[in-house]
Amino acid sequence: MLAVRNNSRSPNQTLVRVFDILRGRGFPVEIGIAERMLLRPEELTVNHDLYVLKSHTELWLSLAGVLHQQGARLLNPYLSCMTTQNKIMTARRLHAARVPVPRSWVTGNLKLLSKVGTARPLVMKPFDGRRGNGIHIVNKPAQLASIPSPRRPVLVQEFVPGRGEELKVSVIGTEVVAVRQARGTNGHSPQRIPCAVSDKVRRIALRCGEVSGLCLYGLDMIDGPDGPVVVDLNYFPSYKGVREAAPLIADYIEDYAAEDFPQSSQVVTAETVGL
Repeated sequence: MLAVRNNSRSPNQTLVRVFDILRGRGFPVEIGIAERMLLRPEELTVNHDLYVLKSHTELWLSLAGVLHQQGARLLNPYLSCMTTQNKIMTARRLHAARVPVPRSWVTGNLKLLSKVGTARPLVMKPFDGRRGNGIHIVNKPAQLASIPSPRRPVLVQEFVPGRGEELKVSVIGTEVVAVRQARGTNGHSPQRIPCAVSDKVRRIALRCGEVSGLCLYGLDMIDGPDGPVVVDLNYFPSYKGVREAAPLIADYIEDYAAEDFPQSSQVVTAETVGL
């Protein structure tokens, strides 16, 4: 399993429970943290039945790419994760699939956004950002002057007005669950309130999985004036606030592994996991 090193002293409790459940079922799970290891990419070989790609860091994605090139089986698939990590590609892909997403723009010259920003508030985010890092909300064109010129590509989206909260939707295979969280907290709000999933939200969520090729993923949605809008998509979210997420994830990993390894289902291992 590949996962990011978390600077928090408290590990992701959902993952801890997933590992405990799998071990209790007889599945060996090998754990390590790449940032604390010295690895040689040319010597990295496929030694495990299944790798679970949890991390969103460039280091882990690079190592996952090395394994992918050798035919390793990853959950989620490596190419699906790489594409999803790129918000510019994802915006285009979801739009083409008729998933409701905000209008978007890209540029390396923020001055060119003046006319666009006159007509509507904008949200600027790094093309590979996560956890709300590096996001700027532009309410007036004059604010563009105070934003440093981006050194890396950014995706500019139309700001979708809502009722002050986001709908955090998590998907495990075909299971779709959701929580509501106050908007603008960058994922640090301690309160996520479980809520019902409407048929429309469920269809949108599953469509995102079909389009992106993901199995374990999350999306942020806003209840806009014209209905729910997807403002972000990411693979393997934290599942924070999702009740009974761990057993569902463990079940899915077990079933996923058994699809291609019916004779060795008691052995599903992972190379490296950081909490």
